[in-house]
Amino acid sequence: MTPRLVVGVHPVREALRAGGVQEVRVGQRADSRVADIVRLAEADGVPVIRVDGADLDRLAAGHRHQGVLATLADAPRRWTLEQLVAADPRPLIVILDGVEDPHNVGAILRTADAVGATGVVRQDRHAAALGPAAARSSAGAVAHVRIAEVVNIVRAIETLKALGVWVVGLDAEGAQAYGTVDYRPGTALVVGAEGEGLRRLVREHCDFVVALPMRGHVGSLNVSVAAGVLLYEVMRQRNVGDLPDVSESR
Repeated sequence: MTPRLVVGVHPVREALRAGGVQEVRVGQRADSRVADIVRLAEADGVPVIRVDGADLDRLAAGHRHQGVLATLADAPRRWTLEQLVAADPRPLIVILDGVEDPHNVGAILRTADAVGATGVVRQDRHAAALGPAAARSSAGAVAHVRIAEVVNIVRAIETLKALGVWVVGLDAEGAQAYGTVDYRPGTALVVGAEGEGLRRLVREHCDFVVALPMRGHVGSLNVSVAAGVLLYEVMRQRNVGDLPDVSESR
């Protein structure tokens, strides 16, 4: 099995915390952050290999390594849709419909982790590889977020609906404003490919299709930014009972 590569300070640190690191390679000129990673690796019994900068550059294959990278021999766990739904009494799932830019995938994973989403669903083909670029953009969240890979997004949507999850698509042509939907029940959010949005069949199988207001000169947001706006709206609605009422103090 070809080892997977994790590159950079944050991705390597999070990979060590998640477990499954085979070895860590560090440059000869390590800064304090890399020194902390070395201590973390040694405490877990993970071998640390000192290499020169040229070797790190070669292994990182153009990715900014910050003086450290790690290899993981074991494939990450892949979740089924049923397991994702069962993992949370009120699941929040993000579905990626053809999102192929690894930086966008990584940014979405980072936000999904930040809001405590249950997991992410992606197609096993026509999707960005979860390699160094995605890991770096996710700030290491790729090591923590539950990921389910499916053959067909439409069938995945139908499966989730059958399991009692409401499916909300995000699209510039959405019929409803994003804040008008109740996201407090189990919900799956579907975001589409960069520049193209949701595919027609995917859009038609959603329970709701919502749009973000665009009042400036551009017509749309980057998919990872748009996903972040919607994910935080879900968290806002679900936490509203836990927030203090500030209206009386004004």
